[in-house]
Amino acid sequence: MRTENEPTRRVPAPPSAVGVSRPLRAAGIGTLILYLTVVGWLVLRPLPVAWVYDANLTPLASVRQALTFGGSAGLLQVAGELLLLAPLGVLLPLAGGRIRAPWLPSFLRVAGVSALLATGLEFLSSWAPGHVLNVDHILLGVAGVALAHLAVVPAARSLLRTRALPHPRPAPAPVPAQAPVPAPARTALPAAYGRPASRAR
Repeated sequence: MRTENEPTRRVPAPPSAVGVSRPLRAAGIGTLILYLTVVGWLVLRPLPVAWVYDANLTPLASVRQALTFGGSAGLLQVAGELLLLAPLGVLLPLAGGRIRAPWLPSFLRVAGVSALLATGLEFLSSWAPGHVLNVDHILLGVAGVALAHLAVVPAARSLLRTRALPHPRPAPAPVPAQAPVPAPARTALPAAYGRPASRAR
C-alpha cells in the first residue's frame, strides 16, 4: 500500500508512443499545409488553352500515348505527374510524428490518404477551365507518393530510432572487500568464580 509521502513512480511510455520531436513535427505540419496550398493552386488554376483532350477513364492510356508520341516531352510530362504529389510520402508520416510504426501499415495509410487527395484534386480540377478528368493523374500521383515513402521513410525512421535509444550507463566499479575487524580480546575471568583473583606478591 502506497503512503502519501512515497514518491509517485512514472511509468515509461511504450515504444510505439515514441515520436519525433515537437519542433520537427510542427515543421512537418507547416510544410505539409504550405505544400498542399501550392499544389492546389497549380492544379486548380484555369489554363488559357484553345482546346483540350477528351476525358480519359482508361488506366495508363494517356501514359502510353505520351511515351509513344511525345518523345522527351512526353517523358517529362509523366515524370512531372509522378513528382507532383511525391513529397506527401514523406510529409504525411512526418506530420503524424511516429517513428516506430510498422512499415506496411504506414505505407497503406499514406497510399490511402494520397489516393483520396489525388482523386479529390482531379475531380475539382475537371471543373476548372482548361482541365479534363484523367484517371492517369490519380494513378501517377499515388505511385509517386508510394515510391517516395518507400525510398525515404523506413531509413529515416530507423535512424531516428537509433538516436532515440538511451545510451548504456557504465557499470559501477566493484567495491573492494574489506578485511574483517578482529573482535576485542576478552579479559581473563578469575580462577574461582566469585573470588577475587590472587595478587602476585
